[in-house]
Amino acid sequence: MIGNDSLWASLPIPALLLTSDDMIIEPNPAAEQFLNLSAKSLRGAPVFDKVMIDAPLEDAFRRARAQRSSLFVNDVDVGSGERPPVQCNIHFAPLLRSDGRMLMLISPREIASRMTQNAGSQKAAKSAIGMAEMLAHEIKNPLAGITGAAQLLSMGLTGADLELTDLIVEESRRIVKLLEQVEQFGNLRPPRLQAVNVHDILDRARQSAAVGWGAHMRFVEDYDPSLPRTMSDADQLTQVFLNLIKNASEAGGEGGTIRLHTFYEPSLRVRRKDGTQARLPLQVEVIDDGPGIPPDMAADIFEPFVSGRENGTGLGLALVSKLLSEMGGWISVESVPGRTVFRVSLPMAPKDAPEPPEGER
Repeated sequence: MIGNDSLWASLPIPALLLTSDDMIIEPNPAAEQFLNLSAKSLRGAPVFDKVMIDAPLEDAFRRARAQRSSLFVNDVDVGSGERPPVQCNIHFAPLLRSDGRMLMLISPREIASRMTQNAGSQKAAKSAIGMAEMLAHEIKNPLAGITGAAQLLSMGLTGADLELTDLIVEESRRIVKLLEQVEQFGNLRPPRLQAVNVHDILDRARQSAAVGWGAHMRFVEDYDPSLPRTMSDADQLTQVFLNLIKNASEAGGEGGTIRLHTFYEPSLRVRRKDGTQARLPLQVEVIDDGPGIPPDMAADIFEPFVSGRENGTGLGLALVSKLLSEMGGWISVESVPGRTVFRVSLPMAPKDAPEPPEGER
C-alpha cells in the first residue's frame, strides 16, 4: 500500500498504484470518482480492463517498465465501463525503490481539443511559447527549492514514503530540463554567418550521436565530396544536425540505420515570406528507417509543442526550423512507414565569404 495515507488521499488527480504485472494495488479517492468505480472493484483488477484508453499503450508501457523510465501520453480519451471517455494526459512513473511497481497518474483536460488542432494553432503556439519564455526562469527557482526540500525530507523517511520523495526529485529535474529547452528556444542569438564545410558539421554531430543516444543505430555516410561551403552559423548548424540525428535515433529501433546524404541541387529555389526567392542548392538529408510520422502530424511537425513521440516536448524540430529560417535555410520532411527523410536546404557561400577561426570549424 501507500505509506502516507493522507498524502495519497490528498492527491488532486486520479492515481493508481500498479503491481509489476499491471494489476491495480490501490486507487486514490480521485481515481474512484473519475472512473466511477469503488476501490473494492478496482483492487486486484488488470489496469487496462478497468481504465479504457483510446491508444495502444501496452507495448510502450512494458518498455517503460523494463527500462525503469517514465512514460507520458498526451491527449488521449480515457474512460471506464461506468463513465464516458474524457480527454486526458497520462503519466506512468516507476517507484524507484520497488520491485517493478508503477504509479499511474491521469490528468483530465478541461479543453475540448488540442491547441495545435485549432484553426489558430500557430498563433496560440506562439503565445504559449512567449508566456513559457517569461515564466521559465521564475518556475526553475521554486523547483530548485522543491527538489532540495524533497531531498532533505527523504533523509528522515523509509519505504513507500521515500519512494514518493524520490519521484518528486526525479520529476522536478525533468521539468527543469524542459524549461531549459523552452529558454533555449526563445533566447537565440542572431546567427554569425560564415563559410563553413557542411561535412565537417555533419561529422561532428554524427560522432556525438554515435557515442551517446545514437549508439544503437548504424550510420551510413553518403556524401558528395565536391559540395561547396555553405553560408551558415557553424554552432547553430551543428545544433540543427544534432536535433535531427537525435530525432532519427529515437524513431529507429535497435540496429536501425541513419543515412546522411548530401548533394547539390542547382535548381532549388524557395519563396520567402517577403515574396523574394532564395537559391538553396546545398542539400543535406537525414534519413531513418523508423515507423514514420503519423499523417495527421506531418503538416504541423515543425510547430512548437507538436510531437509524435510518447514523451516528446515538441520543441526539437521547432528549434531546427527556427534556426534554419534565421540562417536563410529551409527544411522539409517526407515520411512513410520505414523511411523518413528530413531535408535541409542551405545557401552557398560566396567565394569571398569569411571562414570561422580554425578552432571553431
